[in-house]
Amino acid sequence: MNAIDRRQLLTQLHWRYATKQFDPHRKINPQDWAALEEVLVLSPSSFGLQPWKFIGVADPSIRQKLLSVSWGQRQVVDASHLVVFAVKKNLDESHVDRFINRIAEVRGAPRDSLSGYRDMMVGSIVKGLNDELRHNWAVRQVYLALGAFLTSAALLGIDACPMEGIDPAKYDEILGLDKLSLSSVVVVPAGYRAPTDKHSGLKKVRFAKEEVLVQM
Repeated sequence: MNAIDRRQLLTQLHWRYATKQFDPHRKINPQDWAALEEVLVLSPSSFGLQPWKFIGVADPSIRQKLLSVSWGQRQVVDASHLVVFAVKKNLDESHVDRFINRIAEVRGAPRDSLSGYRDMMVGSIVKGLNDELRHNWAVRQVYLALGAFLTSAALLGIDACPMEGIDPAKYDEILGLDKLSLSSVVVVPAGYRAPTDKHSGLKKVRFAKEEVLVQM
């Protein structure tokens, strides 16, 4: 399989930024959006357990309600697409069993052969962590998916803006996530930057490589 050209990779990573203003008239084409949805499906997680749901919010009236609990950040209404990254609450053995069944289905492996892996996951995550630690673990997995999504969007020339500046409890209420045992963590509007966004032309500011990379 051919790898992406490294110059293109770095060019797109220099190009991307947390978009402050989206062009409300430009929409992501269905094929590109389908690819980004697949990116979310393929995102890595510890043990492969995927303790998350990704909620696409397309209804303009719902997005308008979310605006008031997003500190008035208009990205949530102006962007072509909006994704809410949420974690599953009260992760239990049934989730682990669903994952084990999925492994057996996809790989054609006898379920009994996966019992050791199942017991390790249950012991480490379900029984080995209290509710708070398990929630924190799940949140960290969401950020792995977030990184994959942002990078992939940039490679497709699609703008995105990760936003923690929301009221998660209000998001859960508006979207009915609390009834689904889900808890919102971060949201990502995606689309195309507006020509008036002054931030798009600013140079990317990062510490020098020597300050962040350590060779041992």
